[in-house]
Amino acid sequence: PRLALLTTFTAAALAAGAGQVLRSTDAPSHPSPQHYVCLRAARPPVIDGRLEDEAWAGAPWTRAFVDIEGSAKPAPRLRTRAKMAWDDDYFYVAAELEEPHVWATLTERDSVIFQDHDFEVFIDPDGDTHEYYELEINALGTEWDLFLVRPYRDGGPALHGWDIAGLKSAVFVDGSLNDPSDRDRGWSVEVAMPWAALAEAAPGRRGPKPGEHWRVNFSRVEWDMDVVGPRYAKRTNAATGRPLPEHNWVWSEQGAIDMHRPERWGLVQFSDAVTGSTPVRFVAPPDEDIRWALRRVYDAERAHFRTHREYAPTVATLDLAADGWVAPAGFALEVTASRFEARASAREAGATWRIREDGKLWMTR
Repeated sequence: PRLALLTTFTAAALAAGAGQVLRSTDAPSHPSPQHYVCLRAARPPVIDGRLEDEAWAGAPWTRAFVDIEGSAKPAPRLRTRAKMAWDDDYFYVAAELEEPHVWATLTERDSVIFQDHDFEVFIDPDGDTHEYYELEINALGTEWDLFLVRPYRDGGPALHGWDIAGLKSAVFVDGSLNDPSDRDRGWSVEVAMPWAALAEAAPGRRGPKPGEHWRVNFSRVEWDMDVVGPRYAKRTNAATGRPLPEHNWVWSEQGAIDMHRPERWGLVQFSDAVTGSTPVRFVAPPDEDIRWALRRVYDAERAHFRTHREYAPTVATLDLAADGWVAPAGFALEVTASRFEARASAREAGATWRIREDGKLWMTR
């Protein structure tokens, strides 16, 4: 497919779902990501945007979305929630978006969809924060799918000419589209993403097995709108004439206005139980505390480099202990003029967790 860098877009455009503009601390406290047990669909849902299939009836909803920065911010004024299911061929996502004024304008695939109201899906199959997927869709059903080599904070790039081969999606509008003369109830989205496409960045180049976890998050971009004559228009700042900042509502909070922090996405556990069966207990993956301890070193080294133009040779230099950080077993830090690698022992015998200056966190055996 055609390859192009997302960096051709303006910084203002990047401020939302596909953006890199950070408006909060670069070193968040230990996150508490949302989790979800994804059940198998007994029958594939019909992808028509209507959430009436048997698979959805037996799948639990996520919690209602919250502000991207977390509970310190006001709760979203409109409810958004999602469901997930899977089978041997597809990962299914459904979402329900409360919306009294359903609005969309973009019709060309791979447009910057978050310039409209949109729903977004983010997937990092192996949880290393590199090589992950993003899909955005508006109420017209226009899609924008991207492959991220690494997060923008680590230099990107985003390949927005990449497509999810075999993707199926549909939207249902419960009301009218682009008609400000009435009040709508909202819109719903259905997506089926083939494992054959998602396997590109997955462990073993395959779909998940029962009991495995993938990092997933969902986002909704919502703009403040006014009615101008017979149409909608984005509400603007009276002083500048520019649109007011968008609202970003998410399933698993990010701690900053930045969806590209995959370490803070939700944890989806795949189960071979069928939708509608007895609830399955979520079991957290091992070593999350070790992974986050290494992530804290990464955050601190990045902050140190911004100030001193070099990486700190020791954790004592980073003063992590002042924030309650405790070195995990087997911790070591190696630093050169332009690179660093921190590592710690995994609980699996003979395995080691590693993180480097570009944020990639992975296990070696």
